[in-house]
Amino acid sequence: MNKCLGCGSILQNTNKDKLGYTPKTNINETKYCERCFKINNYNEKFITKLDNINEYLINEVNKKAKYVYFMIDFLNINNETLNTYKTIKCPKALIISKLDIIPKSLNKDKLTTYLKNTYQIKENIYYQSTKRNLNTKVLINNLEEQHIKECYILGYANSGKSNLINKINSLYNEDISKITTSSIPNTTIDFIELKINDHLTLIDSPGFNLNNVIYESNEYDLIERVNPKKYLKPLTYQTKDITSFTIEDKIRIDANSINSFTFYISNELNINRIFKNNESLTNLNKLELDIPDNSDLIIKSLGFINIKKACHLTIYTNNDNLYEIRNSIF
Repeated sequence: MNKCLGCGSILQNTNKDKLGYTPKTNINETKYCERCFKINNYNEKFITKLDNINEYLINEVNKKAKYVYFMIDFLNINNETLNTYKTIKCPKALIISKLDIIPKSLNKDKLTTYLKNTYQIKENIYYQSTKRNLNTKVLINNLEEQHIKECYILGYANSGKSNLINKINSLYNEDISKITTSSIPNTTIDFIELKINDHLTLIDSPGFNLNNVIYESNEYDLIERVNPKKYLKPLTYQTKDITSFTIEDKIRIDANSINSFTFYISNELNINRIFKNNESLTNLNKLELDIPDNSDLIIKSLGFINIKKACHLTIYTNNDNLYEIRNSIF
């Protein structure tokens, strides 16, 4: 049974509408399915629905009981992602990925202490950037020191799992077949085993899906802009007695006091601020939130807003479950 090296789907040449399809007659000599070929060569976008993928991943990984690296990017640190991490019962470590986007003012040692205390993380926490090739070898050295021969790479969609494996593979092998990467969720379909050297096999996996996101599955442009491609520049706005923010015409946030709001979200997203009553997006659900001093308002799938002073917010949203409040990460 041959698998596509790009996404892990089982190769077949009989049904164009099913995963793993290739027009080639000799499947044994085929590396990639047609879908991966089009993603890699033509940057085509595909919506791929994977039913119950979160439950499937947790059950399979816990059953195999191999070592796990679990990746969460800096903007998706929240209760949902960390609770999923905790459901993994194997030996594991947490990787905060996309280190290149983290504001330089954030001390990594303090962040580690914050994560361990706030989310009750007991295991080691590593920081990694594939783009800048930071700490990649540190992750390999950790596995070698523990004599670990097989390691799952788990994480949420767009956390950088496949990019990390491709980077590690390129350090050890000159002629490699790369795993397919894309900003669209569910690019990886099933587990992909990749033998790095005689001592180590890495296992890529489909991404966990957030239960609540700001975008629809076919909003390709927004999905790509939600995920920062470069260093994140925090944007600070001062508020007055009447101030309203809109984000991508998806969310409206009304503040009622003098305050300071710093947005830690992709700089490619549109944020508008007005100092008057806002009549837009009134067709959405209305959510009332009381924010304590120096807190982060988390917006799942986007990032968070640091709010300096205690205040009351009125939020117009299509999903009340997008939001969490935590003590500031800074």
